Amino acid sequence: MVDPRKELVPIRTVSRLTGVNPVTLRAWERRYGLIKPQRTPKGHRLYSRQDIDLISRVLDLLDRGMSIGQVRSALETEQSQDVSEAHDDKWQQYRANMIKAIATFDEASLEDVYNEALALYPVNVVTRLLVVPMLEEIGRRWESGEGSVAEEHFFGCYLRNKLGARFHHRPRHIGGSRLVMACLPEQYHEIGLLLFALAASTRAYDTVLLGANLPLEEIPLAVSRSRGDAVVLSSSTEPAEETLSQSLVSLVEAVKVPVFVGGRFSDEAIEKITDAGAIFLGDEIETGLRLMREHLDARGRAGVA
Repeated sequence: MVDPRKELVPIRTVSRLTGVNPVTLRAWERRYGLIKPQRTPKGHRLYSRQDIDLISRVLDLLDRGMSIGQVRSALETEQSQDVSEAHDDKWQQYRANMIKAIATFDEASLEDVYNEALALYPVNVVTRLLVVPMLEEIGRRWESGEGSVAEEHFFGCYLRNKLGARFHHRPRHIGGSRLVMACLPEQYHEIGLLLFALAASTRAYDTVLLGANLPLEEIPLAVSRSRGDAVVLSSSTEPAEETLSQSLVSLVEAVKVPVFVGGRFSDEAIEKITDAGAIFLGDEIETGLRLMREHLDARGRAGVA
């Protein structure tokens, strides 16, 4: 509900507009005094346009790596310089605590670290500065022999459960561009795809998630029946040669909507992806979302159905 006299909105609307969950907004208010919403007679929080603008400024500082404890001072003094390196110690501690929990298969401790980070920082910041570096570190430990396959599976199962729950409760965006999303054939690691799908849902995309190891021949039917506006494919390792040279080409020709390809392998296969008629997204979630939005917006301006 919007108060027409004061243009105040409730916390659920602010969460939808900014991508910051209500738990985090309340923590920013109680612990750090960053935001001071008005209250209804029953105690419900109401936020003004100025509050929403302030939240956007907080997100900008956090996106650049500033510690949440430093944000209020920076806002008060209007010092918004890049401090990503100077305040990385908090994230290093989070990652160290997660590694310790994973190495001892201690799910309760892993949960404590993850929940603390989510309570203080927006999901996109936690993804970029904690989850993605952790996935890279677990992979490095496995390759070097410092870690084990069991550790990788333990953390992978934990993340799939957490991200799956978030995906199930994501907001529905009726009328938003619909993305049909899947991992390439023989690709069984779907964490990256889930992270991208969740980030896309905060940008008002409607997502249809098809999961890991999907034959590309199955996608045109899913696009047709779901009335998809685009296809997003992900892969963490290089797929079979025929997947890019034959199956991807056939998919692009069949669906008549943009086909985007991203993931860890994509940087090494830009030419193959573009030669197939697909659109390269890369391995960075925010960069991929920006590239996808620019392409879809240009397509919309051109009036392509």
